[in-house]
Amino acid sequence: MPHRYVSRVVDLLPDDINQIHNMTADDARRCVQRGDAASVRAIDGSFALVANEGITVRMARSLDRPMRYFLAKRQEGPALYVADRIDTLYQALEADGLAGQFHPSYTRMVPAHYVVEIALVGCPDPDPIYTRFFTPTRNALPSSLDELGQQYIGAVATEVEKWLRGIEASSSSPEPIGVAFSGGIDSGAVFLVVYHAMLTMGLSPARLKAFVLNLGDGPDLDQARSFLSTLGLSIFLEEIEPASARLDVGETLQVLEDYKPLDVECAAMGLELCRAVRERYPDWRHLADGDGGDENLKDYPIEEDAELTIRSVVDNLMLYHEGWGVGRIKHSLTYSGGLSRSYVRTYAPTRRYGFVGFSPYTRPSVVEVAEGIPFATLTDYDVPTLYALKGEIVRRGVKAVTGLDMPVFPKRRFQHGALPADAMRSQLGGDERSYRRAFHNLYA
Repeated sequence: MPHRYVSRVVDLLPDDINQIHNMTADDARRCVQRGDAASVRAIDGSFALVANEGITVRMARSLDRPMRYFLAKRQEGPALYVADRIDTLYQALEADGLAGQFHPSYTRMVPAHYVVEIALVGCPDPDPIYTRFFTPTRNALPSSLDELGQQYIGAVATEVEKWLRGIEASSSSPEPIGVAFSGGIDSGAVFLVVYHAMLTMGLSPARLKAFVLNLGDGPDLDQARSFLSTLGLSIFLEEIEPASARLDVGETLQVLEDYKPLDVECAAMGLELCRAVRERYPDWRHLADGDGGDENLKDYPIEEDAELTIRSVVDNLMLYHEGWGVGRIKHSLTYSGGLSRSYVRTYAPTRRYGFVGFSPYTRPSVVEVAEGIPFATLTDYDVPTLYALKGEIVRRGVKAVTGLDMPVFPKRRFQHGALPADAMRSQLGGDERSYRRAFHNLYA
């Protein structure tokens, strides 16, 4: 008689990883189990879900919820392990006596915005099947900056209100709300929209704080002070100045589980902020941020990446969100691409210190508006015009939605604001090759 394989699915995803607004987690899993794009697109919120029916396993996640898997071989049949972290996969394999099969590069990341279907049929393993469930229409909106701003920040405000309602519904007493804040365009808009939404919803703004990280001589503190004082909101600013900065490369790589230098820098700063806030406020849970705003409005220095041109940035669907895309030569099976890969720089530090993170810029309704902006028409493929566009759209949108005149400062990465970039790099002291080697050595 032919051998009959016994497949196994091990779901190691955290119980609280999902923030779903319109259905239960079990209902959402059934949507993923069906596997069609419309069913999964109907899930409103942040999620990472796995569902199986017989030997068919389907997985799907949103942009801000990492989801990894490892397919292990057993004599009795294949076992699929699913988690949000590489080290969680390793620990589970080790507990089951399967760690000898493990290497970080053998893990796989579920790419955001796709249902990944795997058939657990033994050896050899078939390739996964990818079904896109989120495909925004490009260039669908008019070229009026006022209208674009109102739609974009209006979508942000809708997501912020859903987030706040979820917090209110899940707690018997009012919980404090924090925003990781620099006074830049993205964190500034998030703070002002959260502030406005709390007032509109009748929630006390005394619960709100804007946390700015200061590790010494960085430009963010003065920028944050200027931003809020201009609006008469200085009372909300709270400087986070750790007693001693501990930019530990080893710890950062262990938490981040990646080796791209900009993401290592960002995660190192995120760890400092989250650690210091946790030490000051042992019970604080909710921390919003502006990650994803640069990706939405294509505001990265194109000249710093030799692979990019303004045409590739403007003409490719969600290039900064997904990289070159599933099924392309440059797409990493281990890490995915774009923000689908790099959002771990924000997710992992907040999880490490017990915070529930949130960025409205990652939600499909907001990304959909961003992808609808006619960038080619508005910029005529001029790089300086593209860089200036984000501030104009967001400033006008914040004014339309909140009535506040938001100050706009030049772009600066989060990791370059808490202390000078040269000082930060002297402490971290590495490049991609050395970071990758050090990370892999964790499993040597």
